[in-house]
Amino acid sequence: MSVARLLDGKVAIVTGGTRGIGGAIATTFAEHGATVVALATSPVRLANVDTRVCDVSDEASVMSTFGSALADHGRIDVLVNNAGVAIDSVIHRGSLEDFRRVLDVNLQGTWLCTREALRHMRDREGGGAIVNIASIASKAGNLGQAAYVSSKAGVEALTRTTAREGARHGIRANAIRPGLIATDMTAGMPQHSWEEKLASIPMARPGDPREVAEVALFLASDMSSYMTGAVLDVAGGREM
Repeated sequence: MSVARLLDGKVAIVTGGTRGIGGAIATTFAEHGATVVALATSPVRLANVDTRVCDVSDEASVMSTFGSALADHGRIDVLVNNAGVAIDSVIHRGSLEDFRRVLDVNLQGTWLCTREALRHMRDREGGGAIVNIASIASKAGNLGQAAYVSSKAGVEALTRTTAREGARHGIRANAIRPGLIATDMTAGMPQHSWEEKLASIPMARPGDPREVAEVALFLASDMSSYMTGAVLDVAGGREM
């Protein structure tokens, strides 16, 4: 039995798109017929994916990369803002430099990429879909993650504003809150932290990046054509 390809003919940009959740999203989109441009801070090859180096926190880098992607592929139908960093510290010991770095990548980077996508999507027929990767941490208020939690809460708010501004142009914007997902980033987590987070999950297991990717696919495709401004938890029941 053949499986419908949900993104045939679409061009998708995925930031932080070469490993972890972003890599799974890029690969899943390509499997469903999309031309995928995956952005990362270092060159990494993925099968059937156009990978490019881009610092999403830098305006010039974002503008140049989006411009070249448009020149090469002619359109942008889908944007997934996945690039993110975490620098953990309790507030009273934190540095302003670290706080700014996290917001620069996670929130400013999302805003910059969204701006470039909207500039194109507004000027053509067909609209587009934007999927932002937030975090269950913005609901939980994780200890020692003030910068990360603040940035991801900002991503949720930005998603809603993007949805309002884009709706009349056929542009949808939604977000996903992943929970504990088995990636390179979480592999470095102290064992006690891993066990503590695992104990808070009703489904009693971490998620797989592919499970987040399949929700991103739903939000990027016409399967979710009457959804905008929504934030979906993919967290095994944590913080429900």
